[in-house]
Amino acid sequence: MTEFSSDIAFTPAVKVIQERKGSRQGYARMEAKAGWQNTVTDDLAGFIARRDSFYLATASKDGQPYVQHRGGKPGFLKVIDDRTLAFADFSGNRQYITTGNLSENDKATIFLMDYPNRRRIKVWGRARVVEDDADLLAQLTDADGVGAPEQAIIFEVDAWDVNCPQHITPRFSEAEVAEVVEPLKQRIAELEAEIENYRK
Repeated sequence: MTEFSSDIAFTPAVKVIQERKGSRQGYARMEAKAGWQNTVTDDLAGFIARRDSFYLATASKDGQPYVQHRGGKPGFLKVIDDRTLAFADFSGNRQYITTGNLSENDKATIFLMDYPNRRRIKVWGRARVVEDDADLLAQLTDADGVGAPEQAIIFEVDAWDVNCPQHITPRFSEAEVAEVVEPLKQRIAELEAEIENYRK
């Protein structure tokens, strides 16, 4: 049993290095005050609902790491309750590395990025694959989604933390760019029409 929720990442080896490099005292104060959250708050649920992608990290039984990108419509990663996330898993390249890893090591991490606002959230926990549960898959799949999911992945939250924005380069989705560009296109069309009138 760990003393603090952050111990899931701050192992004894990590704490030794934090001590050597001078950051342990600050993290010890954080742990003593409140530490990392271990339930899904309203703020985290809202952040998740706006994401159209995330990264899922797993490892094999012997520790070989693997990171998989998952994408979909905003909110495709669902909050089931204050300790559980889930998503419909659609067939991809059929390598099944994540599925295989989770069959022998259920430890996992979800990494959520908000590039425009330079924010990232890490969620540690345990994950499992669920097959042949039609009700669950229906709950996780949008009615207008493309294709049928192959399975679901359930993620039990142990701890989460917000990273600082340092070194995050803002990036914008096609929809976000279109929202900014569309008024400019309309204004250009208006100005071109005005110029055309002056030429008559």
